Parts: sequence; structure tokens; C-alpha cells
Amino acid sequence: MAKITLDKLRHSYMPAPSQPSDYALKEIDLSWRDGGAYALLGPSGCGKSTLLNIISGLLTPSDGRVLFDGEDVTNLPPDQRNIAQVFQFPVIYDTMSVYNNLAFPLRNRCVDEARVDARVREIATMLELEDRLETRASHLTPDNKQKISMGRGLVRDDVNVIMFDEPLTVIDPELKWKLRSKLKELHQKIAVTMIYVTHDQTEALTFADKVVVMQDGEIVQIGTPVELFERPRHTFVGHFIGSPGMNVLPCDVSGGLASFQGQALELEGAISRSDGRTEIGVRPEYVHLADDGISATVRKVADLGRHVVVEAMAGDTVINAIVDGAVPERGAEVKLQMDPRQTRLYADGWIASEEAQP
Repeated sequence: MAKITLDKLRHSYMPAPSQPSDYALKEIDLSWRDGGAYALLGPSGCGKSTLLNIISGLLTPSDGRVLFDGEDVTNLPPDQRNIAQVFQFPVIYDTMSVYNNLAFPLRNRCVDEARVDARVREIATMLELEDRLETRASHLTPDNKQKISMGRGLVRDDVNVIMFDEPLTVIDPELKWKLRSKLKELHQKIAVTMIYVTHDQTEALTFADKVVVMQDGEIVQIGTPVELFERPRHTFVGHFIGSPGMNVLPCDVSGGLASFQGQALELEGAISRSDGRTEIGVRPEYVHLADDGISATVRKVADLGRHVVVEAMAGDTVINAIVDGAVPERGAEVKLQMDPRQTRLYADGWIASEEAQP
């Protein structure tokens, strides 16, 4: 296991990058503690797989360093970094049994056969594959094949980090929850550093202790699932995490007050900056139907079972609210109020109001 440090890391696929837009990864400074569970979360093309490939040694960064426990491994090939990687599609030998697939990484390193047997059976039990050890891998379902792929990464006890690159993409939705839970359970048992790359917020938030949210080659926020939901540092984080995502409303700022369509809104705290494009951010969970507030017209009502999402139009701006109790009909005129403790100002996308004090 290792503490992983990324020091002033940048990468461009162009031969002579000259401006920020030439870089697939902008400058990144980041440390992951030994034994932690982390997720890289973001849309396709945001740079998360590029970053994973740099950590694994499949790519050499244009600038900066990768350190494992303080040792510079930037120019070391993958086989000298003691890493394991699980890919989107299961990487296994179909003609081999489950046992031999799990044993292969150890036998390839000339591990004593008694140790191989003990370790294979231990990992197979963790993955609930102990009754399939003699089954040829080609006869297994896709989820069990991916379990083998995970097991091949877990079976070694000398790895610095195990990296998962969209490992559940090909798994049926009803099985994804089970495999995510199993992976979380495995991490708690073996406490090896794990990095999980995904564009799926549910996968990231249910697996990781800390989530790194990326956009356009930059890290926009690092935090626990609760931190990312409760206080997005950037409007992108608010949009990307949550269903529906955070409401982002254009606003004016004057005299230390923020207003939407001429109506002043109470914020979580004092405004720290107001230059550039200013917007109000508030999650639908903290928007309520009330007797007074922002005037809006209900455009859509979605009953999701555990709650109802009301989509309303305030002028030409969409505002989503999650409501309990009586639900207005489509076309109804309503008033919307926002919880001031969860209503924030953003300037050019970045949070610009001071955190509320308890």
C-alpha cells in the first residue's frame, strides 16, 4: 500500500502545448492517504481516465511528478509500480478455471503454491466464488466474470494501489448494487488504497470515502459524499451530483444583497465576492412551497415514489422543488421559498458566500 501524491501534474496529447486549452489535464496537486477509498468522478472527456493511466504508468505526464510514499515513480513502467488495475470489461482467461484465474497473478510472481492456495481461497470466499473455483470462466455470468477480474487485483497482498476504471459498466443494473456493496466490504477488510473511476455519481458516492470531482481536466472539488451534496464548491458539482441537480438561478448583487428577478434572497452568510457572473445555488431539497416567496408556474410534476419533484417556471428560469404533502397540479401558480442556510452565491461558477455558522 502507498500514499499517492500528484505534484504539479499536467498532461497534453499535443507535441508542443502552449496554452491551458491544449492540456487534457490542467495542473493537479493531490494526495491520497495510504489505505483510503477514493473515486474520480466526472463526465466523459473530463480527464479522469488520463489521470488514472498516469498513476498506473501507462502514460507519462507532460509535467509534474507521481510519488508513491514519497518515491518518484513518474518514469517507472507499470510493472515496477506494484499496482493492480480492473478495467471496464473483465480481463480474464476464459479457458481457465476460476481458481487458476485467481492464482495466475501470484504464480506469475513465483509465489509458493501453499500461499497461492490459501490466498485464492480467501479471496474466493470474500467474492462468494468459493463454490465455483473449478468452473471454467467462460461458463460464468458477466457479473461473476467481473468478480474474477476484481479478485485478480485483490489476490496480491503487495500492491500499492488497486485502480478500477468504470468496472460496472457492463453489469446489469440490478447486480450493480450488490457488486458495489461487495467492493466496499472488501476495502474495509483489506484496507488497501483503492481508486475508482466512474461517471456514475451513485457508484462514486456509495464506494468512496473521498470523491474527486473533475471537469475539463481540472479538479473542482474534493470531499466526502455529504460535503459534495451539502455544500458544492462549484455550480458544476451542484449540477452533477443530485437528482435532480442543484438549481442555479441568475442573480444581481448590490449593496451586499443578492436578488433574483428583483426579489432579495437571504443567503447562508456574507458575500465574499461579487465580480463576474453571479448566480444563486440551492438544491431542490431546500426549496419549499409557501404562502409567499418567488412566484412560479408549475410545468411538470414527477412522482418518484419516495418524493415528488415539482418543476416550476419563474419567468424563463426553471426551479425544481422536492415537496411533501399536497402536490400542485400542472399549470398551478405557486410561491417558492428557499432555506437560507442552504442558499448560496456563486461567482463565475465558484462559491462566493461564507459558510453558515452553527
